[in-house]
Amino acid sequence: MATQRRMQFVHGQVAWMLATILGLSLLGAPSYELFFVSSLIGFLVVTELTAPFNVTPQWRARLKWLVLVGLCGFAYIVVRRIVELLPPEVLPW
Repeated sequence: MATQRRMQFVHGQVAWMLATILGLSLLGAPSYELFFVSSLIGFLVVTELTAPFNVTPQWRARLKWLVLVGLCGFAYIVVRRIVELLPPEVLPW
């Protein structure tokens, strides 16, 4: 049963990422940042939709570290974008 749930999770994530690539290609806006953010949103959605009600398997307990890494990457992208928008006079370096 655990392997079936794990494969359901993996299939859901792969489907989301393929749909993201297709959607970004159709919109003519493929970029690594948009793909990363869209994949992170998909990862969080798939994680919640496939969460068990009673018991948390060990492999799902390790997903929190992937979520943490993804959120750190998202924070880096946001900070970089904010720095790009600020005028050079505001930045201390």
